[in-house]
Amino acid sequence: MSFIPYGKQDITQQDIDSVVSVLTSDYLTQGPKVPAFENALCQYTGSKYALAVNSATSALHIACLSLGLGKGDWLWTTPISFVASANCGLYCGAKVDFVDIDPLTYNLCPSALEEKLKQAEQQNRLPKVIVAVHLCGQSCDMKSIKRLADQFNVRVIEDASHAIGGKYLGEAIGGNQFADITVFSFHPVKIITTAEGGVATTNCQDLAQKMELFRSHGVTRDSDLLQNEADGAWYYEQLALGFNYRMTDLQAALGLSQIQRLDEFVSKRHELSRRYDSALAGLPVRLPQKHEDTYSGLHLYVIRLKLDEIELTRKQVFDQLRQADIGVNVHYIPIHTQPYYQDLGFSRGDFPQAEKYYAEAISLPMFHLMTEAQQSRVIDALKSIVGPS
Repeated sequence: MSFIPYGKQDITQQDIDSVVSVLTSDYLTQGPKVPAFENALCQYTGSKYALAVNSATSALHIACLSLGLGKGDWLWTTPISFVASANCGLYCGAKVDFVDIDPLTYNLCPSALEEKLKQAEQQNRLPKVIVAVHLCGQSCDMKSIKRLADQFNVRVIEDASHAIGGKYLGEAIGGNQFADITVFSFHPVKIITTAEGGVATTNCQDLAQKMELFRSHGVTRDSDLLQNEADGAWYYEQLALGFNYRMTDLQAALGLSQIQRLDEFVSKRHELSRRYDSALAGLPVRLPQKHEDTYSGLHLYVIRLKLDEIELTRKQVFDQLRQADIGVNVHYIPIHTQPYYQDLGFSRGDFPQAEKYYAEAISLPMFHLMTEAQQSRVIDALKSIVGPS
């Protein structure tokens, strides 16, 4: 019996041909495919600018830098995310704190955010940046977060690494109606892939120019940005301390091919989600809540075990599913419980909703190529483990 992964890329002959065409061209790294992919992302999301980079982590880093985050500043995010959503603040020399999650959507809770902002204002330690993570592909309540950000003069980054192809209030995520910058990931387990890669979108020309500098060593040849008269056509200037975060033409060619099927990928994920919803409805599990304001990219399908109704621990359920060759996973271990963050002063119990979520959560397999037979195996296995005996 073959192993069913929790996520998997879908690579077609068209994708392969797109990459091969770059391999046989004059450009492997910085050529025409990167700006073409950026333009396709702008057209899809409605954003004015898109800066393609080598990972979503890099995109988060340059997003923070472009917003001026630095020593003495604070970045707030959710504890339920991959560590990159918090680490990007530390990369800039800032301090990091967390806001507990909404117990229904598992995203950053606007009520908890409002309470924490009011306390921080009194203590003169308001954050400079909030990173709102769209867990599983479902948008946060960005309207509420934006209202609070404006009230307290805070900048907003949407970490939409899970959410390309999703919508919020009928508009494509990534259009930055409620944020300064949005970040997407193109890792192979995500909805579309460039092998490794990410992008930052924004509607602000100044932020776009800064991120363009930061992704490529802080170096520019743009005559409008040069501070001295050019010595010749070869001339460039380093204007900032940047990084080598560039995406290659090989990666961009794959992304250009993949984005043509993005809506198809997300639609298939919704089909799989509906089948899970129907088949698992009678089990002692909490199914994902779909907020009426959102259309999720559905990168992940997370269930929460009702542990008081079953005689097994989460680990026992997880292990039995893995023994059945079903590649379940857990997204995520709360960041504040990681040893590195414990050394920074965080403790278990700091964010109870996040910790309760973590104790119960299991991510079931969800990917475009998943067959009905594979999904039935997952459903049947889960029923046999936690269903009525």
